[in-house]
Amino acid sequence: MSEITSSSPEQEAQGAISTHKVDCCIVGAGPAGAMLALLLARKGISVMLLEKQMDLDRKFRGDSVHPSTMNILDQLGLAEKVLQLRHTKVDHVTFPLPDGTTSTVDIGHVLKKAGSRYPYMIMLPQVLFLEFLTNEASRYANFHLVLGARVEELVEENGQIQGIRYRLHESGHDSKHEVRALLTVGADGRFSRMRQLAGFTPIKTSPPMDVLWYDIPRYPGDPEDLQANIKNGHIAILLNHFDHWQGGYVIPKGSYQQFHAAGLEALQSSLADMLPLLADRVHCLQSWQQISLLSVESSRLPCWHRPGLLLIGDAAHVMSPVAGVGINYAIQDTVVAANILSQPLKEGQMSDDLLARVQRRRELPTRLIQGLQAQMQKRIVQNALQSGEVFHAPLILRVLASISLTKTLLVRFVMLGLWPVHLKD
Repeated sequence: MSEITSSSPEQEAQGAISTHKVDCCIVGAGPAGAMLALLLARKGISVMLLEKQMDLDRKFRGDSVHPSTMNILDQLGLAEKVLQLRHTKVDHVTFPLPDGTTSTVDIGHVLKKAGSRYPYMIMLPQVLFLEFLTNEASRYANFHLVLGARVEELVEENGQIQGIRYRLHESGHDSKHEVRALLTVGADGRFSRMRQLAGFTPIKTSPPMDVLWYDIPRYPGDPEDLQANIKNGHIAILLNHFDHWQGGYVIPKGSYQQFHAAGLEALQSSLADMLPLLADRVHCLQSWQQISLLSVESSRLPCWHRPGLLLIGDAAHVMSPVAGVGINYAIQDTVVAANILSQPLKEGQMSDDLLARVQRRRELPTRLIQGLQAQMQKRIVQNALQSGEVFHAPLILRVLASISLTKTLLVRFVMLGLWPVHLKD
């Protein structure tokens, strides 16, 4: 059970800190943090989930939920509830070939043959997904969500991480808080504060790139499926969000100021050329404030843990947006962590060996998918960005695209993972 010792405003003004005691403190209420909190709370483990923002809404976060995640939600009895949220289904992926034609991968057919109950991925606004997970977790009295909590330092004693200290702004003043926990989990994403505080240095696994994200209207009669093209040294993608498309436009790393200086008309013209669907609506992009710059890098930590501390999801292995696997690999991390750590947490025991087991179980799938992403970026993305010419797929991709078995294995790997991850009872 959690314990909370509060300080009066006068004590806080003098620097007093209110102390919270829980079994597990999770920093970061993204998909990894929210899912882990739910999995632990339903096991009777006291959990405090901290999020630095005042809400769960983020602009231009990943929205793809793969069958691997749907299978986990199905085990929890929550899959059908998720499907009641506003979403779109993707069961085909189309990409361009060198001769100007396209190749379509029927991922639905592959997943049905694999026996998946959910032969598609869904595009679900991440804020709806996070609100759903935290609402489910809030059904348990041993779960606490704190918004606006900015972690400032780790609590460390005798080489063991004992929790964190954070600052909370509420009612017009700042208050200081300390959370003591048997296990502290960093699930605070690609720019992880917990990773920095722990002194971990990631290893880069693929070339960096920048992506311009924007929203643009979606009209009646528009196609349902994901739209993409690689042309004239640029890469563009459109994701179906019901009444609008979420667009991504890949540019060379560090070239944003150059694009900005060229003006919106140049960007509008390039988008209309690459995606003719947008020709009658690019004028809706009237200001650079409608466009967000996302700096993309892929990296991983050699070690995900210290005594009393575990990092998961993008905090441990930053995923490239290639193939949209970030959310799903993060959630697979949480399932493995919950399977291995739930009973020790209930018994009040935790060891670094247990945390190492989580990393060992997840490291190979993570390395393999990052390797695939790196090859795609190096051979396709970087080639397109640097050449400034019409895209010509490398020989290996042309061979893979022509082999049915290879397509099948690739779809299963991306959509379901290297091997299935299941919740233990």
